[in-house]
Order: sequence, then C-alpha cells, then structure tokens
Amino acid sequence: MARYTGSVCRLCRRETMKLYLKGDRCYSDKCAVERRNYPPGQHGQSRGKFSDYGLQLREKQKIKRMYGLVEKQFKTYFKHADRQKGVTGTNFLILLERRLDNAVYRFGFADSRSQARQVVRHNHVLVNGKKVNVPSYLLRPGDTVTIAEGSRQISIINDALEALPRRGLPSWLELDKAKYEGIFKTIPTREEMNLPVQEQLVVEFYSK
Repeated sequence: MARYTGSVCRLCRRETMKLYLKGDRCYSDKCAVERRNYPPGQHGQSRGKFSDYGLQLREKQKIKRMYGLVEKQFKTYFKHADRQKGVTGTNFLILLERRLDNAVYRFGFADSRSQARQVVRHNHVLVNGKKVNVPSYLLRPGDTVTIAEGSRQISIINDALEALPRRGLPSWLELDKAKYEGIFKTIPTREEMNLPVQEQLVVEFYSK
C-alpha cells in the first residue's frame, strides 16, 4: 500500500500545527512548526484565506495525516461511521482511535503512530494473548494489548514508555507498565478524546 515517504515535518507545517508525527523531535525546539510556523513552499508566508471548501479539505488532510492513513482507508472509515447510529463525526473519530496502531501509540509502546504501525507489523504485539500484526485491527472494550515477552527489551519500546508521561494516558485506557500491558477499557466520548480537530468539516466535505 502506498505511503508518504517525504518529510513528515513538512506535513505539520502545511497544517500549521503539530501533528506529532516524529516523536521526541515534536517536543523539542527542533520542531519545524516551532521554527517556521507557516506552510512550506515559495508562497507559504503569503497564502490568503481559505474558502469553505478549502477549510474542509485542510481539516480532512489534517486528520488523515495525523493518523497516517491513505485516502481510500480514510474514506472507508467515514462511510462506516456514516452508517452507524449517532453523530457521524464522533463515530468517525472513535473508529480511528480504536485502531490497534493508534492504541499502541496511546499506551506509550511507540513514540509515534508510524512507529506503532511498525511495532505491530513486526509481530511485537498481542491482543488478548494472540499475536496480531494488522495495524487497522479495531479494538473492543475489554481488549488487552500486550507487548510480546521476547520484544520487551527493544529500546524504542522502552524509550517510548519512559516518555509517556509527557503526553499522558487517555482516560479510556489503562496501562500496567511493569507488565507491558494495556486495556482498552471503554469507547471514548468526544470530550474525552480532546483532539484539536473539527470533524464536522470532514462530514461536510464528504457530504457534497
């Protein structure tokens, strides 16, 4: 599957906000958004206001890049959310938060979502005691995510765990750091997710 292989700092600058795509660097003074908080390119500093469509597009791109998805995946999640009962935008964000690679990142087993995706694909993660190497696997309330015993000495996993207090653990997750084990306790509410995005703009974008 196609993946963006360019500079991820450039993506943050394009959205003029930190998407936390590069782990520790995003919290340091080396962060590209801190140093140059304007879109990349020759005309980055002189771009005017966006139209309604432009705002909707930018919000879609922001969320898509934040979770590291390609357009086809992203739109599939939206269609799934649209078929569910409740608020489409909230359902959409919940589906993204339920992804295994996102949970691995949230638990602190990886420094970024892209790193979490790699940890999952390399068979370092168990779900309810069974190896799962599919980053898009959707967790359910009560599911347990564990780092495989033979993978607990990997430095990137331990370094990420040490850095977890900096970004915090969401209220819908529970972590036993000593056991390298996390529990997806419940489906989060929109207030609990506390994401700096306007998902309604994405709903409007796909409703045209």
